[in-house]
Amino acid sequence: MKDEVVPTKTEMDVLQVLWQHGPSTVRFVHDKLNEQKQAVIYTSTLKLMQVMKEKGMLDRDETNMKHIYSANLVEEKVKGNLLGRFVDSMYNGSPSSLMVALLGNDKTSAEELKKIKELLDNMDK
Repeated sequence: MKDEVVPTKTEMDVLQVLWQHGPSTVRFVHDKLNEQKQAVIYTSTLKLMQVMKEKGMLDRDETNMKHIYSANLVEEKVKGNLLGRFVDSMYNGSPSSLMVALLGNDKTSAEELKKIKELLDNMDK
């Protein structure tokens, strides 16, 4: 639908909850957001999700007493678009420059390097 939309950081937080847990109430999303960061006011979460529905990012099922929200955006498409923008702006569009920066990072564990090597080996096949 609107896969070109670039969500804000707080909108991405909501989308991440819905992608991970599936269609949910505002209360559920609100509680998950509060587990991840500093306290957020419930009415702020409600308003944010209402605005996201107006933007077409979320859908709302109103058939029951509790409204159930679901993500209208495809996770892989949104993340792919954001990654593409990031690579373009930070690494002059060069995926290899990004990989060099990632692989040289102290946070890249031996296990993650092994997974990356397996992925690259599988791409060659």
